[in-house]
Amino acid sequence: MSVLKVLYVDDEPDIREVAAMALELDGSIEARQAGSGREAMQILDEGFDPDAVLLDVMMPGKDGPAVLAELRSRGFRRPVIFITARAQAHELAHYLAIGAAGVITKPFDPMTLALELRAVLARAGR
Repeated sequence: MSVLKVLYVDDEPDIREVAAMALELDGSIEARQAGSGREAMQILDEGFDPDAVLLDVMMPGKDGPAVLAELRSRGFRRPVIFITARAQAHELAHYLAIGAAGVITKPFDPMTLALELRAVLARAGR
C-alpha cells in the first residue's frame, strides 16, 4: 500500500499532535503539521506535496476558508478536508460549496480519524 501524505493545519498544538499521532498509527499515512495557514504555505513551498490537507476552520489570522482559497489560487487541486466543531447543516453546506472535499467534526476520535479521512477521500473519488 502506498503512503498517503497529509498536511494537518490547526492552531491548537495539542490537537495537532494528537491528530498527527492518530493518523500515523494507521501505518500508511505520513502526517506533517502546520500551526497556521502561513506555516502550511511554507511547508508546501519547501516541497512537501500532500495527497490531502486536513484544515481547521477557526484559526486566528487566516481562517480555514481563506487558507483553502489561497491553496486553490496557488493551483493546489488535491482534496482539502475541513476539521471543525462548527458543523451545523448550513455550515457543512457552505464548506462543500466553497470547495472542501468533506468535513470531519471535532472533537474527533483519534482511534478512527484515519478511517474518517479515508472515507471522505473515497467519497471524493480519491
